Amino acid sequence: MKLRRTSAVAIATVAALGLAACGSDGGDGAAAGGNKVKVGIKFDQPGLGLKTGATYSGFDVDVANFIAAELKLEVEFVEAVSAQRETLLKTGQVKYIVGTYSITDKRKADVSFAGPYFIAGQDLLVRADDTSITGKDTLNGKNLCSVKGSTSAQKIKDEVPGVNLQEYNTYSLCVDALKSGAVDALTTDDTILAGYAAQDANKGQLKVVGNTFSTENYGVGVKKDDTEFCNQVVTALKKFIDSGKWEESVKKWLGPANYTPGAGNPPTPTCQSA
Repeated sequence: MKLRRTSAVAIATVAALGLAACGSDGGDGAAAGGNKVKVGIKFDQPGLGLKTGATYSGFDVDVANFIAAELKLEVEFVEAVSAQRETLLKTGQVKYIVGTYSITDKRKADVSFAGPYFIAGQDLLVRADDTSITGKDTLNGKNLCSVKGSTSAQKIKDEVPGVNLQEYNTYSLCVDALKSGAVDALTTDDTILAGYAAQDANKGQLKVVGNTFSTENYGVGVKKDDTEFCNQVVTALKKFIDSGKWEESVKKWLGPANYTPGAGNPPTPTCQSA
């Protein structure tokens, strides 16, 4: 399996947010020549964080761009693979991460979070003709795919010991394995699964089971104990929510999959650290 290179291949300046360059409309723009920072996002999550050529699109991209615009930052997007997120922040390789990053006590020991800005739930993606998998209690003996370093993988390990868990580096590899029959299901947040199910290449082939079994609080990851910056991000997130841009972005990117945000949305973000 070929690993994806964690590197930026294009610079998306907030001045150009417009937001055609990034394929997003999540911010009001900021003056060029501001502070340049690297920001971690996902490159392979349709509807959330997707890189297509030099274009970035999705709800998380809108969030990342809005924060940058509010703080007058010039951003360069970097791929933040799940298993590498804490390292990217601890070593200063990125200023912040917006990439379906669930807030957990374990992670708060290493990084701080501004959030939650969205509340999701763990679910299952299966082939459209599969009627044998209806929830996590039907996974015994099944081949299940998830991503290394994700909370979804850890929950399955803890709660369904009879499942054959296969951990890949990206969700797109899991989707490929599911379509080919190499695995029986993919587990992660329902937002991510809905994005894949709605892709043109997957329509009619995959379906979300629709039986969530966790609560995932998405936060913006920042360097641990950088309280000043964390509070600045919280202020930006509150404005994103209160201005109506949160709702607009959710409808734009997740609405086509008939996805409706669950209870508690939109949430009230705070700065969180262990």
